[in-house]
Amino acid sequence: MPKAIGLDLGTTTLGIAISDSLGIVHGLETFHFQANAYSKAREKVHEIVNEKDIKIIALGYPLNMDGTIGERAKSCLKFRDDLLKEDDSLTIEMVDERLTTVMAHRSLSDMNVNHEKRKQVVDTLAASEILETFVRSKGW
Repeated sequence: MPKAIGLDLGTTTLGIAISDSLGIVHGLETFHFQANAYSKAREKVHEIVNEKDIKIIALGYPLNMDGTIGERAKSCLKFRDDLLKEDDSLTIEMVDERLTTVMAHRSLSDMNVNHEKRKQVVDTLAASEILETFVRSKGW
C-alpha cells in the first residue's frame, strides 16, 4: 500500500497528515506561514515528500456548501497546479473537505480539549480527516 500525505490548506496554515504502509493515518503537523505565502507551504510539502518518499497527495478541496467552487477552492486548485509544475511525478487528488474542520473541532471538543490547544491541532486533525476519506475511497 503506497504512503500518502493529506493536506488542509488555509491562508496561514497547512495541516499535514501521513499514512503509513498499512494505510493507517497519523497527524503529522500544522505548518504556519505568512498570509498567502503559499510558496513556503509548497516548500514544506516538497520537503516532506522527498524525505518520506511520497508520491501521492490528498489535498482538501473546500467547495462551498452548495457544491460550487469559491475563492478558497480556486486557491487550492492553484496550489495543486503549482506543486505539479514543480514536481510532475506527484499524483494529487482533490478531496471534498466540506465540514472536515467542523468535524475536527467537534472531535476535539468531545475530548474536552481546551480552546487554545484546539487551535494548535485542528488543522492537523482536518488533514487527517481528508486523508482518511481518501484512503477509504481507495479501499486501502
